[in-house]
Amino acid sequence: MSMEYCQLGRSGLSVSRICLGTLNFGFKTSEPDSYAVMDRAHELGINFFDTSNVYGWQEGKDWSENVIGRWFAQGGGRRERTVLATKLYQPLSDWPNDGGLSARNIRRACEDSLRRLQTDYIDLYQMHHIDRNTPWEEIWAAMELLRLQGKILYVGSSNFAGWHLAQAQEAAKARNFLGLVSEQSIYNLAVRDIEMEVLPAAQHYGIGVLAWSPLYRGLFTGVLRQENAASRYTTEHLETHRSQLEQFEALCDKIGEAAAEVALAWLLSRPGLTAPVTGPRNAAEVDSAAHAVEIQLSEDVLSQLDEIFPGREPAPEAYAW
Repeated sequence: MSMEYCQLGRSGLSVSRICLGTLNFGFKTSEPDSYAVMDRAHELGINFFDTSNVYGWQEGKDWSENVIGRWFAQGGGRRERTVLATKLYQPLSDWPNDGGLSARNIRRACEDSLRRLQTDYIDLYQMHHIDRNTPWEEIWAAMELLRLQGKILYVGSSNFAGWHLAQAQEAAKARNFLGLVSEQSIYNLAVRDIEMEVLPAAQHYGIGVLAWSPLYRGLFTGVLRQENAASRYTTEHLETHRSQLEQFEALCDKIGEAAAEVALAWLLSRPGLTAPVTGPRNAAEVDSAAHAVEIQLSEDVLSQLDEIFPGREPAPEAYAW
C-alpha cells in the first residue's frame, strides 16, 4: 500500500492525501486504541493529523489534544513525522473573551493547545468558524505574531463561506502575509454545497480543501447491510437517503470495492480537494482509508455517482441562467 502526497494549497508543505481525524480520541476511542490508530497511520505513510481544542472536552471527556500529546511524548519521531493541525474558536466557558478570534483568545487558545499537545509548534492553526465581530486586521496581526514566535507555521480556516475566504485573503495580501493555506468544509457525496462557491474561491486563491464528514456520519459505510443500522442513525437521516444508498451500495458491489473506500476515492477525485478527514476508530479502519488512495474510479463510475448524488454547479450557474 503506497500513500500519495500533495502540497497543502499553495504552500510548500507536503501532506498525505488522507488526513487522520481525531474527533473520537479520548471520547469514543480509548487511549490505547487511539495510540494504535496513530501508529498505524504512520506505518501507512499518513502524516497529516487533524484535531481541535474542543474535541473530547465538549463531550465531558479527555481532550483529543491531550491524547495526541501523550502519544507524542512516547518519542520515536512521532511528533517530527506529523503535520499537526488543530483549531480554535468555540468558547470553553461562558466567561467573556473565552472564545472567538480576538487577539486575546488566539494567544490564549494557542498556548493552551501547545501545552496539551506537548509540542512547541503547531503546523496548521485553523479558525474553526468565522468571527463576524473581529476585524481581519486584528486576526492577522495575532496570527503573524504567533508565526514570528515560531508557535504556528501555517493558518487555515474551517466552515468558511466563499466570500469569507476572499475577505481573509485580500486582507492578508494587503499585509504581505501568506494568509490561508487550507479550508476545511463538510463535503461528501450527499452534501456538495461547497461546489457552488467555496471550492471555486479556494482554487482561485490557492487554498487547499479538506473534507470533514467524508462518510456523512457513517452513511457511506455500507450501512444498509449492517445490523441494527436504524439504532445507530436517526431514522429520518437514514430514510432520507435510503433510495440513493441502495443504488450506491449496489454500484460498490458491482465494482468490487467497499462502500466507505468508494466514498473516499470519489472525494480524492474531486478538483481542488487535498484530503478527506477520516475518523477511524481502529487500525483496520485506517487501512481502509489508506486503500481508498489506490482506487481509481472510472469516468463511467464517476458519472453514475453523480446521477445518484447530483452535485452543485458553480455560482452563479447554480441558481441563475
